[in-house]
Formats: sequence, C-alpha cells, structure tokens
Amino acid sequence: MPVILITGAAGKVGAMLRTRLAAPGRILRLADIVPLEAGPGEEAVTASVTDLAAMTAACDGADAVIHLGGIPLEADWDRILDVNIHGTYTVLEAARRAGVPRVVIASSNHAVGFAPLDGTPVPDYEFPAPDTFYGVSKVAGEALGALYSRRHGMDVICVRILACVEKPWNVRILSAWLSPDDCGRLFEACLTAPSPGYRVIFGVSANTRGGWVSLDEARALGYEPRDDAEVYAAQVLAEAAAAGGPGVIPEHRYLGGEFTGPNPPRV
Repeated sequence: MPVILITGAAGKVGAMLRTRLAAPGRILRLADIVPLEAGPGEEAVTASVTDLAAMTAACDGADAVIHLGGIPLEADWDRILDVNIHGTYTVLEAARRAGVPRVVIASSNHAVGFAPLDGTPVPDYEFPAPDTFYGVSKVAGEALGALYSRRHGMDVICVRILACVEKPWNVRILSAWLSPDDCGRLFEACLTAPSPGYRVIFGVSANTRGGWVSLDEARALGYEPRDDAEVYAAQVLAEAAAAGGPGVIPEHRYLGGEFTGPNPPRV
C-alpha cells in the first residue's frame, strides 16, 4: 500500500491536501510539530523538519514525500535558515537514507518574486529572483532538490505555488489563485507522473485574469487546472471599489507583489 509522507501537514496547504489526496489503498503519513489526530487511511507523526533522526524514521517505508513544512512568510534570517533551508536539506537527506524515490517540494513564486509582469508568462525554470529571505529559502530548496535528484537519482519536483487560498480576497489574487481542488490535482500529478526526474513547475489555477506564469511543465506532468477565480470577481471588485479601489501599487508590477516592497508580510 503506497505511503505518502506530508511534512507541515497541519498547515494551510497540508490541510487542503489531506482530504484531496486521500484515496483507497493509500496511506497519508502526516508530520508536523503540531500534534495531529490520524483518521482512516492516515498515520500521524509529531516531529520537526529540522530533526534528521525523526525525519528519517518518518520516511521509513514511504513511497513519496510532499515537503510543505516551513515558515510560510518572511522572517528573521536565522529562523529562515534553520527551518526552511536546513529543514529542506534534512527532509531530502532523510528521504535519501530511507530510500524514498520521490520528493515533491513546496517552492513559491517568491523564488522569482522580482520577475516582471510584462504581459508575457514568467517561463518555467525562470532564473532565481527572490524577493525576501523567504524567497531565498525557496531558491535554496530548489537547488537542494536539483542536487539530490542528479547525485542520488531521486525524482524531485519543486512547485512554485502562487496564492493557494480557499478563495480570492483581493484583485491581485484573481490572477494568482490556486484553488484547493486544483492544488490537489497538481500534487496528485506530481505523485503519479512517471519518472519525472528533476522539475520546477508553477502552481496556479485556470484564471481568466491569469497568464502570469507558464503552466507548460505542470501540464507535461498531467496537471489540468479546472477552477477559475473569475467566479469571485464581481464580489472582489465590488469590495475593492467600496474601499476606494485597489489603487496603483508599484510593487504589483512584479510577480512577488507586496513581497517586493519595503514591508513584506511577516510571520
């Protein structure tokens, strides 16, 4: 029976995937520093992604790892270094030691946050242009994934996720939304694509106002987005108008949006 280890399973994306990746004949092994209660078809592990022994034990018998664990916004460098960068190394090394053949890493559009929105999609494998220490940690995770794939023969897919939320709450997210259901479809494709090797892909839905990033590599793995943020557009635009409109924000000319500004969102 296939076992999928999910780190950071108590987080926002982890909670989305927990229900959407559940399937007969599959075990989801949920790991987080926050204790979780396992349901049917699940196992729960309380452990930190920075603990190599604990992560190696969590990887034992797993067929794939989805690595979501980490600090989700900007933070002080020491915390980013320990949890996001060292934590990603720890998970990859644990997977190698346990013989796990595939790791899917949650990267972010903030790895290329300073890519300009100039009317053409940001291409797959866009050269790193991080907008924060958080973005730097995602670049480092992609580099570590490349190393472990090429040196140790692991399949590693790095997913540059845009705005993965229940529903858009501002005008910008109408272009950047990755719906929960499309998130499930995307990670399912990452788990099941045959022999992907090393890939860097973007994660976004089929938004009418989209086109910011390429989905060629994601589609090559079997991902077909079905959701469109346009169903929320009337409400979002009305709320923006009532608040005086979204205004002109210089940072929004970049993929990373407000993360490229002087006061990026922090934990």
